[in-house]
Amino acid sequence: MNRKLRDRTELVDALKPLRGQGKTIVFTNGCFDLIHIGHTRYLDDAKRQGDILVVGVNSDASVRIIKPRNRPIVPEDQRAEVVAALACVDFVTIFDEPDPEHLIRAVLPDVLVKGADWKLEDIIGADIVMDHGGRVERIPLAPGVSTTRIIEKIISLHQGEKACANAVLPEK
Repeated sequence: MNRKLRDRTELVDALKPLRGQGKTIVFTNGCFDLIHIGHTRYLDDAKRQGDILVVGVNSDASVRIIKPRNRPIVPEDQRAEVVAALACVDFVTIFDEPDPEHLIRAVLPDVLVKGADWKLEDIIGADIVMDHGGRVERIPLAPGVSTTRIIEKIISLHQGEKACANAVLPEK
């Protein structure tokens, strides 16, 4: 198992000595299904907000609640391991709830990061972090890049191949 992957209790225990050293704990979360350049840029930017980057990854059950049907594509353990493999990420934990509020309460990060597509008042946990003296950062997303668009492109390309394979070729 990757040393960066922790359950909630292990994560909270691992963060205690880091806080004692004065490290700034940054938290973000997401599904991270089909990792793409938007994800990597976002996580790199999140890491620049502090010293330790903690990433909450939605469980498969959680993704099925908040995303369109047939998601996630990649199972939770694989998604978490891929996120943990990124150099900018220090810890990864999987959470089952539809939103990260309970995880944010447990971690109590110094900085909460979300995409700039979120309004501050809609960011779950923003009030928790700010009430504890932390801050919320909204990071711009890579334009035109999303897992949904990648899936749509794959489907479109596959349907085109299927149509070509089923086409009747003229006899010579």
